[in-house]
Amino acid sequence: MKQILSVGQCGFDHSAIVRFFRNHFTVNVVTAATAAEAVGLLRQRAFDLVLVNRQFDADGDEGLDLIDCLKADPGLSAVPVMLITNFREYAEQAISKGALPGFGKSELGSPELVSRLRSHFQGARPTAIDAHDPGESD
Repeated sequence: MKQILSVGQCGFDHSAIVRFFRNHFTVNVVTAATAAEAVGLLRQRAFDLVLVNRQFDADGDEGLDLIDCLKADPGLSAVPVMLITNFREYAEQAISKGALPGFGKSELGSPELVSRLRSHFQGARPTAIDAHDPGESD
């Protein structure tokens, strides 16, 4: 069973993410409200994917800062990370920092996302940037 760490989501979005992943994959989704909590969990156990919200619900911290932190840490830099955002500019920044192409919450359930994530879980690196109209909200 694949292990996913979901960081910084509000309760509603976390539930939607869990539902989506469990409907399409054999996964266990663990949640972390803050960057510090996420780093602590990542030091305790292995995760196959870390989903980072663009802006954390609990404290307003930026997901891009967590990606910087993870990619700068030799013990955590190899962990696959995706930024959850509907904004292309943030998606591109995340990729430039070493994250995999992520997706927007509005895309949950789309066949394209399921296919791309299936490729990730089978070892292939996703290639498409999935970001939406800058007018959409995260």
